[in-house]
Amino acid sequence: MKKIWKKVVLALLVLILGGGVAFFVFKTEPRLNKNFESQGAFWKKFPFRLGLDLSGGSHLTYKADLSAVPEGEVVSSMDALRDVIERRVNLFGVSEPVVQVQHSSFISGAGEQLIVDLPGVTDIKKAIEMIGQTPLLEFKIQAPEGTPQTATVDKDGKIKLDINSQFIVTELTGRYLKKVILDFDQNTRAPVIVLQFDDMGAKIFEKITKENIGKPLAIFLDGKSIVDTNGDGVINDSDFYAPMIKQAISGGEATITGDSTAKEAKILVGRLNSGALPVPITLLSTQTIGATLGGSALNAGVKATVIGFLLITLFLILWYRLPGFVSAVSLMIFIVIILALFKLIPVTLTAAGIAGFIISIGIAVDANILIFERVKEELSSGKNVKDAVSVGFSRAWLAIRDSNISNIITALILFWFGTSLIKGFALTLGMGVVVSMFSAITITRIFLSALILLGEGKVVKFLFSSGISK
Repeated sequence: MKKIWKKVVLALLVLILGGGVAFFVFKTEPRLNKNFESQGAFWKKFPFRLGLDLSGGSHLTYKADLSAVPEGEVVSSMDALRDVIERRVNLFGVSEPVVQVQHSSFISGAGEQLIVDLPGVTDIKKAIEMIGQTPLLEFKIQAPEGTPQTATVDKDGKIKLDINSQFIVTELTGRYLKKVILDFDQNTRAPVIVLQFDDMGAKIFEKITKENIGKPLAIFLDGKSIVDTNGDGVINDSDFYAPMIKQAISGGEATITGDSTAKEAKILVGRLNSGALPVPITLLSTQTIGATLGGSALNAGVKATVIGFLLITLFLILWYRLPGFVSAVSLMIFIVIILALFKLIPVTLTAAGIAGFIISIGIAVDANILIFERVKEELSSGKNVKDAVSVGFSRAWLAIRDSNISNIITALILFWFGTSLIKGFALTLGMGVVVSMFSAITITRIFLSALILLGEGKVVKFLFSSGISK
């Protein structure tokens, strides 16, 4: 009797857990909870993150120019590029932007590409302005004496030297810049700009400052200065910011001081932080997905999921009776657990991701069918219901384990080598397979064991036997 109640209590705990997870999914979803806007901040923290194809927005594809980057640093440069672009987009308040790298080894002849998805931004022009065109931060040192310089003559006959010809490019670029901070001198309260480089940048910076003491180190963005030093209110070729190198600087941190105002220093900090791209980029293609099209795709995916679940549940109950009903309950718990994980991780749901989720539902059912068919064989050999269930689960486990491991390996390969579209499918499929193993082997077994112990030899035994023996 004690063993029976342990099984019953465990089954009830699983039901309560499943109900609690379902309540969480309902409470945190504005499409399901009519009172969502009046809920506390905690419940509003976990909405479903929808991909561009479901929410609508802009899809931009950029190609990176890595001609000046050593082969061994391509991956790190692209990762740095992604981080900077993501930081720049976040400054504009775009909801859940997705910035990811697609490497040339996976895209034949395409080169290194950067994919930027901006949900809710359907104005392509605005989207491009957010990212910018080939914004490249460079640190240049004064050219040696005798270096040829270019000049232009303006309409008033004045000769104007080209600042770019007065400086030469160094190895130090925005790819090595971690962050820039605006500070103030404790004595004079004058603005001080602090630049922090990563480990490699610190070594390069130390070498440059050691070899060029007494020379200015100019900062250029896209070949132009980044501070309006002449006060005309326009950033042009006559403007540049060139702090003087006073000594060799180690440790990866540099300080810029001068006569700039706090406003000018703030502008410089903002441009360094948001414009410090490690490599130039070129816009390859753009695509706009309307909110109406995205909403239709979302509704179609949800509708397909609901219909598929109902049909599977109907089949299980009609064919297996009590075991089928238990399997349907286990399947419902599986679905709410997956949906909760999608919210908590969070997972960006795309149409392909929903397809992977639907397939994982079928895989979860497949495990239950394998178990029930093994139990059927044990019943046919003369075993009672309790022993047949125990042996059936044990013998079905090997087939379930092998098939699910192969599915997980497939999902990992698709996720590792696939494009962003394939990755969404692979992620939801892999998560579904892992959770389905838990729901089929653990949850279904707990419920069946509890029901058999409670009603063995009575109605439960009849329903179980007649259903499983078809």
